[in-house]
Amino acid sequence: MSLPMREWTAEAPERAAGAGTETAAGARAARAATQSAAGSAPAGAREKLLEVKNLSVHFGRGRKKFVAVDNVSFDIYKGETLGLVGESGSGKTTIGRAIVRLVPVSGGEIYFKGERISGRISREQDRKLTQKIQMIFQDPMASLNERAKVDYIVSEGLYNTRNYSSEEERKQKVADALLSVGLLPEFASRFPHEFSGGQRQRIGIARTLVMNPELIIADEPISALDVSIRAQVINLMNALKRTMGLTYLFIAHDLSVVRFITDRVAVIHRGRLVELAETEELYENPVHPYTRSLLSAIPVPNPRVERHRKVFYYDPTVHDYDTNPPSWVEIAPEHWVLANERELEQYRREYEERNRQRAM
Repeated sequence: MSLPMREWTAEAPERAAGAGTETAAGARAARAATQSAAGSAPAGAREKLLEVKNLSVHFGRGRKKFVAVDNVSFDIYKGETLGLVGESGSGKTTIGRAIVRLVPVSGGEIYFKGERISGRISREQDRKLTQKIQMIFQDPMASLNERAKVDYIVSEGLYNTRNYSSEEERKQKVADALLSVGLLPEFASRFPHEFSGGQRQRIGIARTLVMNPELIIADEPISALDVSIRAQVINLMNALKRTMGLTYLFIAHDLSVVRFITDRVAVIHRGRLVELAETEELYENPVHPYTRSLLSAIPVPNPRVERHRKVFYYDPTVHDYDTNPPSWVEIAPEHWVLANERELEQYRREYEERNRQRAM
């Protein structure tokens, strides 16, 4: 059985001479500076903050039924950043919205700190979840109410949960939230159209921080921003993670960014998880052909290397899942992949061969 991918033009950038080594070293250094003690502990010794078990989300009925998320399971540990990557339309945002209860769950269960939060829950539990799980939306231009001042936008969650005892306390919380994202408290009296895209996204982050959350779903928070602003937002999120002990589900399709901010990465394709591993393990030893195709598409900032880079095209039709269905298998410690028995043998051979070549 051959690999279910075809060469399109040129060698995966991850290991391209010079540039790949610098990228990997930079990613490890950046992540080491931002990981908390909880984030670096073995998985078995860490506290599970969120558990997603066999999650399915469907839209429509009958012939118009569309399966957006299909039997997805993963855990998020307290203090870590889990990256969720995949192409547009793969179900990343739907999973995030299901966690914050913006879309109904068709099957499976979601647990937060051991309590089920999917399906019907009490009003009091829903109020607590609003405080503890917040979401940063993708488009800072569309996610802020243009007719409302920043003071109201940041305070909206406080109003809904009555999480303040006086007007002075509410204003102080707004001022503290704005300061924490690098904005002046005086900005509270302005409207969103008076700010740049990067400043708007900071306001969106302040709106989540004012609730003092434990888990933040970051839905492609930098995809709508200029390249020069993206680094500022990423650095801000890392700094807030350290100072406030936050946990992130970081949804993105830019794998070059994901490598620098995440502790683990889950890869999703057409609503199903195909691979999950620690970040460096996934980038150094990608197993599933879809993961390898994504990594091979990352541009290398070196013209000489880029000229000889190979990009692989993933062909999902080569999988024989009708007669030999796949399962979620741990191919290495904390490295999971979706594969049937036939594919698993091949993946293990290739995994061992890559490690042998790297050790030489």
